[in-house]
Amino acid sequence: MKWSGHLLTTSPPMPDTLRICLITTLILGIASTAPAQEKKDDKKSPMTPAERQALLKTFNGEFVAITPGKGKFPATFVMGTKGGDASERPPRTVKIAGAFSMAKYEVPQNLWEAVMGKNPSRWTGPRNSVEMLSWQEAVVFCQRATLMMRAEKLIGADEEIRLPSEAEWEYCCRAGTTTAYSFGDKAQAKGDTGKKAGLLDPYGWHNGNAAGNDPPVGALKPNPWGLYDMHGYLWEFVADAWHADYKRAPTDSRAWDGNKKFVSRVIRSGSWRDRYPSLRSAARLPLPDHVKSDAIGLRCVKAAVISGDKKKVSK
Repeated sequence: MKWSGHLLTTSPPMPDTLRICLITTLILGIASTAPAQEKKDDKKSPMTPAERQALLKTFNGEFVAITPGKGKFPATFVMGTKGGDASERPPRTVKIAGAFSMAKYEVPQNLWEAVMGKNPSRWTGPRNSVEMLSWQEAVVFCQRATLMMRAEKLIGADEEIRLPSEAEWEYCCRAGTTTAYSFGDKAQAKGDTGKKAGLLDPYGWHNGNAAGNDPPVGALKPNPWGLYDMHGYLWEFVADAWHADYKRAPTDSRAWDGNKKFVSRVIRSGSWRDRYPSLRSAARLPLPDHVKSDAIGLRCVKAAVISGDKKKVSK
């Protein structure tokens, strides 16, 4: 058994059920090892209505409009890799269903407090990425943000805030590139050894350059589409259920659900706890939807509500 970043591999390959259990145990173990003095109590926020309104307005202005098939945004892209982890294969051409907007940044803690009324994060700071949340809580955040932003007339009744699909996420991470990272195929500069990754350092936080606590979002360089921290900082939840590979994956950009064996979701991006291979554009892992870690957060999409979609909204 060996590690490639956080990608657990064995020879011969272990059953997917066991792989998921091992990864979950390791992530939970990681979360429990952070120093106790860095953990903040999950307390109610004293934020005022005016402060909440200002944060929602700021959030609404921090999206990048993605228009597939127009200008620099291709209508299709190749998702996955030929030579990466088995879960990244086979690569396939995916057509992006329609326009949407991707948040420039992972959700910061002050925005989470504005919407949810409390901050669960271990490494606290108002513009640090929120962490220590489950996939279920991330979905509730999006639903509540939708209601609040509609009430403030920041978005229309036909728009919503939601998690990106896995295809939307990788499309935006690649930003029109076909290389392992959005800046090229290599993370390590000449002479780099071990955890060092000099070519990646300007773009992503990983275990070779992170200080051990979360920085403010957007502290490093963005990808070609102006999106920050797509490589590293925190793993990011997407909407899709976990599938062990892409053999039966859809060729459009809708979220791929339907795996009834486990309530596990896909996480993307890699994190400040990972070695650089886990920060590749195609890297992915499964995570049960109730699990929390200080290496996992979220990024949002703003998009039109799909016709006929009657999601229950948590107030």
